[in-house]
Amino acid sequence: MAPHIQSDKKVSGTARFVGAATSGACELLCFHPVDTIAKRLMSNTSIKIMAPGTSVGQAADNAAKVIFRDAYSKPVLQRYFSLFPGLGFAAGYKVMQRVYKFGGQPFVKDYFKNNHGDTFKRVFGERSARTWMEATAGSLVGIGEIVLLPLDVLKIKAQTNPEVLRGRGLLSLFANPRELYRGAGWTAARNAPGSFALFGGNQMAKTYIFGLTDADKPTFFQLSISSMVGSVASIVVAAPLDVVKTRIQGRPFDSPESGYTVIKNLIRNEGFGAFFKGLVPKVGIVGPKLVFSFTIAQWLIEKLHQKLD
Repeated sequence: MAPHIQSDKKVSGTARFVGAATSGACELLCFHPVDTIAKRLMSNTSIKIMAPGTSVGQAADNAAKVIFRDAYSKPVLQRYFSLFPGLGFAAGYKVMQRVYKFGGQPFVKDYFKNNHGDTFKRVFGERSARTWMEATAGSLVGIGEIVLLPLDVLKIKAQTNPEVLRGRGLLSLFANPRELYRGAGWTAARNAPGSFALFGGNQMAKTYIFGLTDADKPTFFQLSISSMVGSVASIVVAAPLDVVKTRIQGRPFDSPESGYTVIKNLIRNEGFGAFFKGLVPKVGIVGPKLVFSFTIAQWLIEKLHQKLD
């Protein structure tokens, strides 16, 4: 009996790792340009895209200047390829992040289920316990995600402020870890509620929209809808802190700015609405990226587990 249990755990771990890694790679290939667009819109402070009296055509032209930057006046193909900066950093970050997040969260959830399941059921009720375990596990994993912060910082700088990376080799970039962990506290503060909403919203949809139990295997359609619910909830909840995090990480290495200073200047110069800059493209364009990778990860993990079991 014992060998069977060990084998099941090994297969489950393999399925989680391969499924999450594959979803991260697919997401990167399909959605890196979209991520660049959102990051550039969030970090924009110089061009007012939609000022009072601005026509739709002028607003679109202003947005194009923010999005394409130096490639704004170049041919369409060059403009498109300008949306792929930091691809190397993005590849390392995205695959490792998806493996850690989508592959690691189930292990934390299993820990809660096996060791504190009765407590969750007593506090939140039989039906809601799974949702709260999923959300809590997601939040803890989200906080731990800051270990990957250096790759995320370099990716964001390449997307929004590439000048600070020019002339610096890979070794010199990692020579001062403190620079690369700038904004770690704000990242953790953004990840905790964002990951809570992602995994909690995903499970809530499975439970309350589709009426699924632990014994049920969701269809691909059900996984897609539940992932969409969780992803939109995560993006909206994390949006204000995501703007702060992006601006901290997009600053030059020699000109850091604290999160509190970013918030103060943002409110004074741009108003409270600036906390939700980039929210529309994130929900409408980046949202599908997260829905895609989360759905693929869950579906592949289940399929691989069944095939390898």
